[in-house]
Amino acid sequence: MANSRSSSGARRLAFVCFALLLAALFLFPGQIQGLLQYLGGPVGHVARIPLEVIASIDTGIANRWQQYVVLQGVWEENQQLRKDIEWLRGQNSQLRELAAATERLTALLEFKEQALPTMVAARVIGRDTTNRYQAIILNKGESDGIKPDMGVITPAGVVGRIVKTTGASSVVLLVTDPNNAIAGLIQRTRDEGIVEGTQQGLAQLKYLPLLSTLRDGDRVVTSGLVGDFPRGLAIGTITHIDKQEGALFQSAELMPEVDVGRVEEVLVIQASYGQSTKTAGGVDLPGKP
Repeated sequence: MANSRSSSGARRLAFVCFALLLAALFLFPGQIQGLLQYLGGPVGHVARIPLEVIASIDTGIANRWQQYVVLQGVWEENQQLRKDIEWLRGQNSQLRELAAATERLTALLEFKEQALPTMVAARVIGRDTTNRYQAIILNKGESDGIKPDMGVITPAGVVGRIVKTTGASSVVLLVTDPNNAIAGLIQRTRDEGIVEGTQQGLAQLKYLPLLSTLRDGDRVVTSGLVGDFPRGLAIGTITHIDKQEGALFQSAELMPEVDVGRVEEVLVIQASYGQSTKTAGGVDLPGKP
């Protein structure tokens, strides 16, 4: 009985020693290898081979870990650089937008100074989303002296007319709306008609004399005879002529001069027609067709 207990205790002690040796081999292979080489002898010589293998694995794991740490740092740096690039792209987009707005406003100001001094610049802050009317909303209203029926233009040409105002905003019915009507003039033939919008978002010149020699490519400008538009502001270009047999008039489709779907800044003509023509010397606006 006593011999059996002594044998069991010896096995446990041997197992613990083996476990400690194995742990030491994995944790400190280099040191154990050096110790065995220092001791020399056949045991150290035989144990050197597996120790070298274990040391090699340990070195490989250490190198891998070091690479992982380095890659983790590179990954974090890469993530930060991506964030910086996104921020810079946003800044670049804003700067481009500001530059484009500055360029448009500069052109608008130059046109205002060259043409009519009685105009007020306004910015488009909204568009009609009901599809009932083709209209835009401006950030200027009655407090800025804007009233219904005033004409709205850009340096390129006619945009529409004011149809509704509040203290700080106003609604512009676009030249492409079927409910809009502007007195137009074919610049080459001097034939007059009425420009109305179409359901397709374009415009048409109606009530033209049957004897008019209009043709595709003719430019249409404001006649200045009625309304708050002075003579000579560009409206559009004739793209198609509609002349029906037996009709009293002929009409023509127009491509509007201003892309009203993209306009962002406009000028509202505050002066009446009489004041406008007096300022312009009774002739077509400078620089206009």
